[in-house]
Amino acid sequence: MKIITTPMCKEILRLAGISDFILSAQPDSADADLAVVLSETETTIKSIKIRLNTFSQIAESIKLLSDIFGTETPESFNHVFEKIKKEKIKISKMYNENQKIKVKVYSNFLGDIVKDMGFKVVDNVDEDYDFVVYPDYMENGIDNRIKSKIKDKKAVKMPSHKNVPVNPIARAELRYKILERQLCMRR
Repeated sequence: MKIITTPMCKEILRLAGISDFILSAQPDSADADLAVVLSETETTIKSIKIRLNTFSQIAESIKLLSDIFGTETPESFNHVFEKIKKEKIKISKMYNENQKIKVKVYSNFLGDIVKDMGFKVVDNVDEDYDFVVYPDYMENGIDNRIKSKIKDKKAVKMPSHKNVPVNPIARAELRYKILERQLCMRR
């Protein structure tokens, strides 16, 4: 079976013990039987969609792929799982305190992270909130209504796919650290 994946998912396949795959930013461009792609990626071939926004999603995706392909995670990657475990413990310790902080989020992938850290996500734009978190690609596209709302709030611009490490664990670490520094430390 020929498997294709994108650079953003490459490390997850390796962590799941899958070493034989084609790497391409355009999964439909190669002759493959199956694509392993991010959940929001559109492809015409049969695919396994994974989510890599939170440490939990990363661990679940590795397990899913390992189970599907009958592979075992190489022992050399145990340090990665220890890192994920430590981050999840750190997050759980902050969780109760973070629930007091209301955050308006302008992206699904950021919403996953904000919720994972225990912050209360505000869905209604008219509801009061303490912080606004938005992806960098929205910076120039934020309409005036949103600008007026965030004018008096603490806004946190988060790097999106083009401005973060390709490695999903490094990407998650970066985003979590930004949120921890900006939301937890600025209350």
